[in-house]
Amino acid sequence: MKITRAEVEHVSRLARLALSEAELDSLTDEMDAILDYVEQLKTLDTEGIVPTAHAVPMENAFRPDEIRPGFTPEQALSNAPDRADSAFRVPRIIE
Repeated sequence: MKITRAEVEHVSRLARLALSEAELDSLTDEMDAILDYVEQLKTLDTEGIVPTAHAVPMENAFRPDEIRPGFTPEQALSNAPDRADSAFRVPRIIE
């Protein structure tokens, strides 16, 4: 699959990128190499392989959810510089 310089220029305009002539030439070659590699990958037989398979066995690193007591409003507001009843008071920023 060959990508043309015009296609790279079109994509760069869509992405609002100002590329020099050298950058356009370089990106055309690099994108062409990437697309060639993707074509090679399409020839692989992936029948029977789970889409989320990994080369290395993976386990979930997250701990199980446990219900634990949280802070009381008094504890949560204990270090507040300014408070109003059971809420933080902050300076007004919108007039």
